[in-house]
This record gives sequence, structure tokens and C-alpha cells, in this order.
Amino acid sequence: MDYEAIKARAEYYKDDMAKFLRSMIRIPGESCDEKGKIKRAAEEMRALGFDKVEIDPMGNLLGYMGAGEKLIAFDGHIDTVGVGNRDNWRFDPYEGYETDVEIGGRGASDQEGGIVSAVYGAKIMKDLGLLSDKYKVLVTATVQEEDCDGLCWQYIINESGVRPEFVVLNEPTDGGIYRGQRGRMEIRVDVKGVSCHGSAPERGDNAIYKMADILQDIRALNENSAGGADEIKGLVKMLDEKYNPQWKEARFLGRGTITASEIFFTSPSRCAVADSCAVSLDRRMTAGETWEHCLDEIRALPAVKKYGDDVTVSMYEYDRPSYTGCVYPIECYFPTWVIPEDHPVTRAMEEAYKSLYGSERIGAADTLGMRRARPLTDKWTFSTNGVTIMGRNGIPCIGFGPGAEAQAHAPNEKTWKQDLVTCAAVFAALPMAYCGE
Repeated sequence: MDYEAIKARAEYYKDDMAKFLRSMIRIPGESCDEKGKIKRAAEEMRALGFDKVEIDPMGNLLGYMGAGEKLIAFDGHIDTVGVGNRDNWRFDPYEGYETDVEIGGRGASDQEGGIVSAVYGAKIMKDLGLLSDKYKVLVTATVQEEDCDGLCWQYIINESGVRPEFVVLNEPTDGGIYRGQRGRMEIRVDVKGVSCHGSAPERGDNAIYKMADILQDIRALNENSAGGADEIKGLVKMLDEKYNPQWKEARFLGRGTITASEIFFTSPSRCAVADSCAVSLDRRMTAGETWEHCLDEIRALPAVKKYGDDVTVSMYEYDRPSYTGCVYPIECYFPTWVIPEDHPVTRAMEEAYKSLYGSERIGAADTLGMRRARPLTDKWTFSTNGVTIMGRNGIPCIGFGPGAEAQAHAPNEKTWKQDLVTCAAVFAALPMAYCGE
């Protein structure tokens, strides 16, 4: 490959990428309301000469380039979170801003910049004759990730029959290559009680008090060590080979965590004992942890066992309609995934990057200190569509995308033009690096 030609072509498209990104930022598109953004991205694909552009019944956009045997996919979710407290923004989150170096606006890093780089990466492949009979590429702009990561790809794989050789996730990676992430699940704990008049609470059975006991055990599960005399061993135990055969990858990804995120109750009035209480739990999972393991872990807590049949531990389900009206129910379980450091996909991504830009992370001047303090190949803190692509379906994933993880969901979100260029070039070089041409 002529890597200098790839870099030059990516640089040539910098202004076009900036224009495309800014046009997408201007269109609000939270989960289940992405229609306008999908239409805009489809227009760009068609204008750039994609061979096939289609929107599936869920509303995901799929753009194909080339006609080779192997399918290599580049995925980015097109939905964004809301803007939160508008007073925290120094600029209009949908009008955004642009300088010689940066582009600001909701979705700039998380993660419409990734879609922009993937679309133009495919265009560079076509411009420079990098497509071959060995592979074709698929660029997706997927929906509802912020609401339910991976749901879109469960639909694409199971209902559309699309199964790529591997998928590049272009969520923001701070200039690095990411080969995994912790998983997560959304757990609900319900406790029953019996109401009575608040003037004589001993006549009832206060569900809030029961839940208070359970929450203390949940807190201990998160904070306790793995050793000592504690009845509840902390989640940190999964970093120890004594408890977890996958301890090496668990140490790479980081320990699991659990925290209470919501609390609900019912009571006849403010002058009565609560007759039910429920909490939502955010459970982050490392390598070696499964949804069954996580639910059983809660059921085994001393306080949960103490209250017996009055306690129910379950997993949430997501069934919100997409913007097309499609309802595709799925459990709120988002499995951990990690690709080995010596996997062919990992090696191909590293080869493409290093051939273009060397062995360190690059970026705009204000990002270099933080980026170069980290290894080139690392992992995400947050969750991605890889939970379904690799976590549920075993299709290898690798991460590389423009922007910064810390910008996700934050006010005054921004990304960097250099990242758009870098990622487009690496994306263009990757398929040939993988196929050995």
C-alpha cells in the first residue's frame, strides 16, 4: 500500500468531513428519534458513490462499498444523549462551533465523528483502488445505542442476516486502539412489605427498612476486599486466579462494580409504612462474569436470604419502539468482550496504524500529553455495540475512533479535525492489512 497517498487523501477530505459532521450535529437525534440524522448520512453515502445504501426496518443505515468475498464492517451509532442542563453549555449544542482545530456540538465525539471518518475511509478506498475481490466494506449508522447498546446489531445479525468477518467500532478512543470493554447489566431488586398507619409502625412491615439492609450488603459487595473474615467477598475477587480463570483479561479490563442507581417505593400515604420498595442496580462486569453469576450473587447476599420470598431479583428488559415503530425486545444484559492482543484483527489494526502514524498515539496539541501517557492499545471504560457483536454473537471487534471518551455525554462536547483525518486514513488501510495484500 502507498501509505503516503492514503494520508494525503484523508487530509484532502478534511474540510468535507468537517462540513458533514457539522451538518449532522445540527440535527437533534436522541435514541428513537434519529430519522433526520439517518437521512443526512444516507445522502452523504449516496453522494460519495457507495455501491448500495439501505435503511433496514429498525431504521439502521447500511452503506456498502466494493463486491469482494469477506465483509468488513465499520460501526458507529448515530443517536446522541440529550443536552442536559443548558446552562452548563458555553455554546449552542446543536449549532456547535468550528475552529481550525476543533468542532464542538452534541455528538461530536460520541459519536458522529466516527461515522464521518468511516464514510470517508470507504471513499478513500474507492478513490485509491484499495478495494479488491477479497473484501467489501460495510459502514453502518446505527440507532438506539444510547438507550440499549447492541440492540441495533442484534437486529442486523439475526433479522437481516449480516455477519461480518469483523467489526471496527468507531466510538472515541483518544487516538488509541481498543480491544475490549467491561460489560454491564441492569438489575432490579423488589422487596415486599405490609403497610400500616405511621403512628404505630410496629403493626406493619416496612419495605424501605428491608431494602436498607439489602443496600448495605450491595455496597459491601462493591467495596469489600477478597480476603479477610468478611462474609461478603468484594467484586475485586475476580482479578484473582483463585476465583476467576479469566483473571488476566479481567485485570486488563478492570474489576467489576455495582451501585444503586434508582429507588422506588409504594405507600398509601406519607403517614403510612411503605408496602414495597425497589432499586435499580448498575452492574459493570469484567471478564469471567455472566448475567447468571451476577443475579445469583445478589440472591446470595445475607440480607436477601434473610427476607426470603419477600425479595425478587430480576433483570430489566428493553422494548422501546425505534423511530420506524419497530419493537425488538431484549434483556438489559450487555456482555463483556475482549479480543486477544495477538488476534489477527488486533495485529491488522496495529499494522495499519503504525504504518501510517508510528507507534504512539497522535492528535491535536492539547490532547498529546494525556494520550501519550497511555499505551497505544488499550480498552474502553464505557460500553459499546460490541456487547452484542462480539459479546453475544462472537464476531471479533476492535475499537478505533475520533474524539475523546471523556467528551461523551458531557456539556461543551467537542472533537478534533486531526482525529477525523487520522481515523479515515487508518480505516482505509485496514482491510488490505487484514487480507495480507
